[in-house]
Amino acid sequence: MLTSQLSLMLSALGLAQETSGSSCKCLYGDACWPSESEFTELASVVSQPLVHPTPPEAACYPASNPSGNCTDVQIHSNDGNWRADQVGALQNTNFQSFIFPNGTISACYLNASLGAPCEQGSIPPIGIDARSVEDVQAGVRFAAEHNLRLVIKNTGHDYLGRSTGRNSFMIWTHHLKNITYDDAFVPVNSTSSETYKALTLGAGVQWHEAYDAAEQNGRVVVGGLTAGGSVGAAGGWVLGGGHSALAPSYGLGVDNALQFTVVIASGEVLTANAYSNPELFWALRGGGGGTFGVVTSVTYRTHDLVPLAGVFLLSNFTSSAVAKEVASEFFRIQPGLADAGWGGYSGISNERLIAFMISPNVSYADANATFTPFAEFLQSKSNDSGVFTVPFESFYAWYQEFFTSNGQVGGNVELASRLFSRSLYEAEHDKMADVLLSIDGGVALNHVAGGAVSRADPDSVGVNPAWRDAVAHVYATVGWPDGTSAAEIQSFRQQLRGYNDVLEALEPGAGTYLNEASLYESNFRHTFFGSHYDRLLAIKDQYDPSGLFVVPEGVGSERWDESLNCRKGY
Repeated sequence: MLTSQLSLMLSALGLAQETSGSSCKCLYGDACWPSESEFTELASVVSQPLVHPTPPEAACYPASNPSGNCTDVQIHSNDGNWRADQVGALQNTNFQSFIFPNGTISACYLNASLGAPCEQGSIPPIGIDARSVEDVQAGVRFAAEHNLRLVIKNTGHDYLGRSTGRNSFMIWTHHLKNITYDDAFVPVNSTSSETYKALTLGAGVQWHEAYDAAEQNGRVVVGGLTAGGSVGAAGGWVLGGGHSALAPSYGLGVDNALQFTVVIASGEVLTANAYSNPELFWALRGGGGGTFGVVTSVTYRTHDLVPLAGVFLLSNFTSSAVAKEVASEFFRIQPGLADAGWGGYSGISNERLIAFMISPNVSYADANATFTPFAEFLQSKSNDSGVFTVPFESFYAWYQEFFTSNGQVGGNVELASRLFSRSLYEAEHDKMADVLLSIDGGVALNHVAGGAVSRADPDSVGVNPAWRDAVAHVYATVGWPDGTSAAEIQSFRQQLRGYNDVLEALEPGAGTYLNEASLYESNFRHTFFGSHYDRLLAIKDQYDPSGLFVVPEGVGSERWDESLNCRKGY
């Protein structure tokens, strides 16, 4: 029987039954949890069998999963696309685990020889594998009817644990893979004669699939970059703002979004664009994922296919003094590069600088001319330096060269970040160098702001207005191995809080990118949303008055306790 089988399986994985009160969400193990017959009824109205997510690492524990293929899991554990295909996997495994107040950890580690049992952790015990808008509607209505803690999971790329929830009910959108190109797209109910060359992507489409589709139609779409292109193209990425190496040329993802299809808390399907539900359209462009509804598709404007110049910088430093000189100069030139359309990624520490930058429609000669002064500066500071310019036929060619291999994920990672303003780069680049190089291991920079991002009206979309005055997104990370004790994890997190304090002190009141940020912000409403928070909250209340959708440090989450299961004040 469905419920009895589920209970036995989750009992083997150590999923505790925790009681919640009437002011709380209904969780697995509570008396209010839906019955077997109610789940059977749900299964009869969705297109796929209900899913029972378990950690993929359970394959390495025969007692939990005797039919599992541990070798396959070990081979693919760091592969972002493989993890996206596993209903019970997240890209950062620390969010699969759960730490109880007494320090006990419920987790399932890849290395079974650590001696810890394989348990369910924070992974929801049951959910739907949505293959249509109607499936999503059924899942939302079921969660609302039974007051369930609802989790929306796409690829599991997330740095704040928003794609999971212990004892919750999941809607998995990964298989909503429809892709449509329209060379004369007209938003629903448009009153304008303007048309767009646009790409409509289902919620489960990943960037490697979206880039393939854009290339096949001779176009470019502004999107995210990670190894293997495994990030979702129509989920949390755009709902949180959507940064890209192309953003200095074409704007953020939210600046390129033309239309959303979304299932709201009532189960109703809405179209949100500039003409239909414009307030919801505004909120979806940067107000955060898992907050206003379940997005089932996004339509993006596309751009002309043009040549692209890539520049690669590498410098190994002979001393910390040289590191600071190079860092200061590197920071100083960033506003000008961003305004000229250069985007990319870099990392800088007391040991070295590594950076790769791109700009569309820039010739090899112009790219060389742009970076020659900095190249000469690098050579004057370190003989072990190089700046290399490489022309590419298109963004897609550059992406294919550097981002099609998999890796980078499957570990325990958290980060702290800030969007630093143009004035800081221009006037305080020496201070930036001193402060940022004081962080162990240095910092990484996403060169994804300035230029077209800065030229957009700060209030045109719901994303944090801090983006419009920023030059780059700067972050520092901490990580730990599987098997680390709760006390040691808290020590790492305390270190991360220290990094966050360092970043905050460098530019007090600066905002950040809510998709890649810290869970430990003292005022997430300001740092993540800025002056837009009150408007976002009002829209949240309009479309989700009961609080069906709640995520860590999301709009309205301050009304809930730390577990996000119970309203405060009860």
